[in-house]
This record gives sequence, C-alpha cells and structure tokens, in this order.
Amino acid sequence: MPTHPIASYTKSARLFALYQCLPRSEADAISLTELMIAYGDNPDNYTNERKNLENDLTGLNQIFNDIFYSDALVRVPRWGKIISGKTARFYIEPSFSIDSLNEQAVFFWEMLDKYTANYLPVSFKQGVTDKLTQLRRQDKESFQKSKLGQWQNHLITLPSIVQAPQLDSDVLGSIHQALLQNRPLHISYQNKWEDQPTQRVVYPKGLIFIDNMIYLTGFNPVDDHIDDDVLLKAHRNFAVNRITGAVVTDKPIPDWVGREAFSLEHLHQLGRLEPTIDSQIKLVLKVQKYACQHLYERPLSTDQKITKIDDNWNQVSATVANTYRLQDWLVSMSQLSVVIEPLELKEVILERLNSALELYENQA
Repeated sequence: MPTHPIASYTKSARLFALYQCLPRSEADAISLTELMIAYGDNPDNYTNERKNLENDLTGLNQIFNDIFYSDALVRVPRWGKIISGKTARFYIEPSFSIDSLNEQAVFFWEMLDKYTANYLPVSFKQGVTDKLTQLRRQDKESFQKSKLGQWQNHLITLPSIVQAPQLDSDVLGSIHQALLQNRPLHISYQNKWEDQPTQRVVYPKGLIFIDNMIYLTGFNPVDDHIDDDVLLKAHRNFAVNRITGAVVTDKPIPDWVGREAFSLEHLHQLGRLEPTIDSQIKLVLKVQKYACQHLYERPLSTDQKITKIDDNWNQVSATVANTYRLQDWLVSMSQLSVVIEPLELKEVILERLNSALELYENQA
C-alpha cells in the first residue's frame, strides 16, 4: 500500500496506488470522502485534490475499459448515472487482476485446457477449468476477438485411449509441499500385486508426466557417497495414484540430493525417469518402405540412420533408451517391422507377440 499520500505521486503512480487502495467487494465499497483519507492530507488544497481523485477514478475506469475490456472498477450508482444527492461508492470486482488479463496469459490457459489438460488427471483438469472460468468472466469477448484468441477455435487434442487415474488431492498437496520446502516425504505405497501398502521415506526430486500418468521421482534415504553411481542405485519412481498417504517430515533433505548429477534433466538423459531395462541401446530395425516414411518426419533419435535394403524394405538404426514404451511401440509396429538388434530385445518382442497370438487362439 502507498506510504505517502496518493496525491503526491505522478499521475501514472497515482492510478496504480489508487488501484491498490480500492476495496475488492461491493460490501466494502468506499466513498470519495473515505478515499480522501489515503489520497490527500493537505487541508489547504483539499478541494483540488478531491477533484483530482474524481478524475483519477474516471481515468482508471477508462484504462480498465480500453486495455482490459473490463468494467471491473464499479461505481454505485453506475458510471454515467446521475447521483441526485446520493453518495457515490467505489469498489473493484473481486475476480479482477491486472496481471492475469493479457493475451499471452489467457492463451496459455486456453491451450493448457485444449492440449495438456487432456493428459492430466481429472483433479488437475478441473483446476484449469476453474481458472479459465475466472478469466472468461473477466475478459468477456475481448480475448476471443484477439489474434491469439482466434486460435482456440482451430485446435483440439484427442484424449488418451485409457483415462487418467484418480488422484488424492491431499497426497498431491503433501507432494507439492515436500518438493517446494525441500523436505522428505513419508508415503504409503500400494504396489500392483500386493495386498497392503508399504511404508517408506522418499527424498522427492520432482514430478514426471508420461501420457496421462504422473510419477513422483526421488531417492531412498541413503548416506552421502563420493561416487554418484552408488547414490543413483537409490533412485526410484512412484506412480502418484498408488500413493495412498503422504506426510511431510520436518527434517531437511540431504545436500547430495541437490547435486547437478541428480537434476531432472540429467536423470532423464540417463533414462531414469521411466521404466528402463538399460540406459541406451543400439536399435536396428527392418522396416517396410512405406511404413518407414513417418520415421523421416519423427526420428527415433538424433543419430537415426535409414538405409535402403531393397525396393520393399529399409533398415533403421538409432541409439535409444530401452524403455517399456519402446517395447510397446515395437509391438504396435510388429506387422510392419522386425527387430534385428539387439537380440535380447528381439526375443522380448517375439515373446510378447507369441503370448498375444496364444491368447487370441485360445479365444477362438
């Protein structure tokens, strides 16, 4: 709030200070006389300062209309209406904020709703929806008419085949608190094939979004070690939907957890942020010529190479992380491609295909 009378500032500063002073609800609406307590305290110049206050309120209202396309600065009786002896009172709509109404901010939330939110759990998507409701109430038709706003009618993202799991809002709140306050987290974790959840303490590092799943990544509690590879053995990922309870502890996380070697970016480079058999493998595929076209557009890696075998087949080689997602993709491509190397991965894909074939044959 202003530390000096508002009238002592330049006009631009007066308008900003006035914006800060105005109440945020109709019940607390304030009159010119009451505003003058903060606006000016010079009794010899009271009349001029009061007139300046009236002009500043009119100017602030004009700015809201011209720049923010909003009637957020409310006068009772309304602007333009003759007061007829009544005392005019002023307030700002409680949902209005000058830092949220710009094309870029609204565009961000619109695209988050249309694109990213489809891959987020329902509780997250509801938060995005609530934010958009607030913004749309403020900006009315202004954003839709802007250059950025026009894009929202031309973009859509289809959701995943399977829906996102339900998340516990209390668990999420504890995870957020532990991450932001750099505190260990005591969790109850329900493994897929166990009857009862296990109790464990985690040094949390961050959240991973894979399709519509969210994972908490962090470390089991271990003593510091000079060899980072030893500490990496304590790294773990946990599906957030399987965390049935989470409590933030009072102790700080050890300093070694914050090393650059354990940053999310570096853990990703090491292939640690999703289920991985080995960090990196040299993948060699035999791919049908026409099925190979999309790999020119969306390569498997930066070192991908495609060479012609004959008129019908190409060979694709790439250095990739040997993840379960890679296996799933290779199975989906099984009628169009064959794994040549590594032999261990070829055997895994063949086993999965034989299991699928056996399953379908038994249903015949």
